Amino acid sequence: MRWSLDALYPSFDSEEFQRDMERCEEEIKEIIQWSGENFTTYDHPLEKIAAYIKRQNHFFHLYTRLLSFGELSLSVSAKDERALRIVEQLEAKETELAKPMVMFQKWIGGLENLEEVIESSGSLKEHAFYLMEIKKNGKYLLSEAEEILIAKMKNTGSNAWSKLQELLSSTLLVDIHVDGEDKKLPLPVVRNMAYAKDSDRRKKAYEAELKAYEKVAESSGASLNGIKGEVITLSRMRGYGSVLEKTLMDSRMDQETLDAMLTAMVESLPAFHRYYRKKAELLGHENGLPFYDMFAPMGDVKMEFTYEEAKDFIVKNFRSFSDALADYADHAFEKGWIDAEPREGKRGGAFCSNLHGIKESRILSNFTGTFNDVSTLAHEMGHGYHGHCLNEESYLNSDYPMPIAETASIFCETIIQKAALKEASEEERFAILESSLMGAGQVIVDIYSRFLFESELFKRREEGSLSVEELKEIMVNAQKQAYGNGLDHNILHPYMWVCKPHYYYASANFYNFPYAFGLLFAKGLYAEYLKRGTKFVQEYDQLLAITGKRSIADVAATMGIDIRKIDFWRSSLKIIEEDIETFISLKK
Repeated sequence: MRWSLDALYPSFDSEEFQRDMERCEEEIKEIIQWSGENFTTYDHPLEKIAAYIKRQNHFFHLYTRLLSFGELSLSVSAKDERALRIVEQLEAKETELAKPMVMFQKWIGGLENLEEVIESSGSLKEHAFYLMEIKKNGKYLLSEAEEILIAKMKNTGSNAWSKLQELLSSTLLVDIHVDGEDKKLPLPVVRNMAYAKDSDRRKKAYEAELKAYEKVAESSGASLNGIKGEVITLSRMRGYGSVLEKTLMDSRMDQETLDAMLTAMVESLPAFHRYYRKKAELLGHENGLPFYDMFAPMGDVKMEFTYEEAKDFIVKNFRSFSDALADYADHAFEKGWIDAEPREGKRGGAFCSNLHGIKESRILSNFTGTFNDVSTLAHEMGHGYHGHCLNEESYLNSDYPMPIAETASIFCETIIQKAALKEASEEERFAILESSLMGAGQVIVDIYSRFLFESELFKRREEGSLSVEELKEIMVNAQKQAYGNGLDHNILHPYMWVCKPHYYYASANFYNFPYAFGLLFAKGLYAEYLKRGTKFVQEYDQLLAITGKRSIADVAATMGIDIRKIDFWRSSLKIIEEDIETFISLKK
């Protein structure tokens, strides 16, 4: 249940790692020198662009290999000082590329016949979207000196705050009385108790978790204020209308699409409220669902899995969709690409890191044997398979935006849930359906509350830093608005801003609506799969392969989907609403 990073490097002291660190520094110097010599005139533009693209693709394969080894090592051992130092060194090295990158971007912005140059070369045509996007975004660039300074200052600004928050959350020990004794347990272990069968255990874990956050609330609040303050300042300096506007541009998505999706989501909230009220009723609550019972498992079926059973379940059900997907998952399990064991010093939650340079991926989870853990593994496998479909693309064409990033992951969750439902008894069907709705509620209702929270946070942060009490107030109000009468308003989660790492990514603000986009886009794609059958599988793989070189609307259009129309989002939400009605009818 622990991954191997040997395919990257045997160790930080290995000859391979030390050699590549030296190569990394040499290549940075070469890129700086070459750019200084070539981006002062516009002669031979085709050759210059082609050479720059080649250098970038080659360098980032090397750089991301080094950085991934450091970050992955740190993610499972937060106190690994060597890993932390390496990551900081590499981040500092990358800032040295700010100057040549800005030079290239400004040079591209001043090239009047860029489209003509692109059309004259096959290799440039392959990177046409990347080049035209640089030209379009060029107006938001500051001066060369300012861009270099910003890149360097981030390492002691937002990047430092992010590292502090990760250290706080990954090393936080929770005082809790369970199994007849007082214990100090890692935060991920206690948070996973939310899925326990025993209601008293769930409530104790919730209360102990909230109590533990008091130890790190002030430091986390300072981190959040520091990061969001920097983001606001830079957005203003660059000329964006708002942080959200910048996020949408970075996401290759437009406001029209976001508005259509959010409108459909708000329309669907009453259906989710009925689901939460029904779950509360079944668990014996009269005033809506208390937060500590939101993830309570339902049904009498023992939906527990060993790690080996989880592997077999995932691979078998992936094969019902395609051999390629199943083979990828089987390979990931067998080759030690997954770290699933919860332990002290390991970060909570789950993620997938696609290692494009070696055509592999690494998946982190905190597996305790619940059906939700199996769904989480399948979710991260989807991210890995997305990377697998991009293996033949260049590095520059493999960088896809946040909203489309959640598509393959949620599609994979849907595959195993739907496949399991087909063979289930009524009681098993109820348990699986409830688990699916639990996840959908997180991605629609809770994500909407996070969107509301972050919107209000940015609004207030423009006026000054926020206190811990203000942050708690904003979070509770957002939960009340999103969950409505579905939750007991006296038992919410005021510290959700502490435990969700997404708020602390300075380069990925509003990392909430992409999850809703991914769920609903994946549901819509799954509906198309049911219509088209095996023909869809090849089209799906092709869709994933182009996500790094098209806008989201254009990617969706390849499947005949118009994401700017509210009807698409309503049709996807209708699938979930039908599941809610089925859930309610099963337990009437």
